[in-house]
Amino acid sequence: MGQARPRPARLADKLLEIRRKLGLSQNEMISRIGLSGELTQNRISAYELGEREPPLYVLLAYARAIGAGAYLEHLVDDQMDLPEKLPASSGKEKIKKPRTAK
Repeated sequence: MGQARPRPARLADKLLEIRRKLGLSQNEMISRIGLSGELTQNRISAYELGEREPPLYVLLAYARAIGAGAYLEHLVDDQMDLPEKLPASSGKEKIKKPRTAK
């Protein structure tokens, strides 16, 4: 059997920090990352509380939501902090939906 990979210890805090710095509610964050039909407020809450770990496509959407210069590694590397300044929340930016495998 394969070994389970370690979970990033700071991930939940970083996800919450992103949403708060963008000035968004959990439902607004779902819309911002373009996953309205796929995520629920309860799921976002579970990610922010560290009860669940988001799948990679959700982490990528978060990384894109915080803008240019931020990478997925900012989220998953416990040794890295988020960028100091996150983009302002205008509500007009949309993140591309992930492609579904065929």
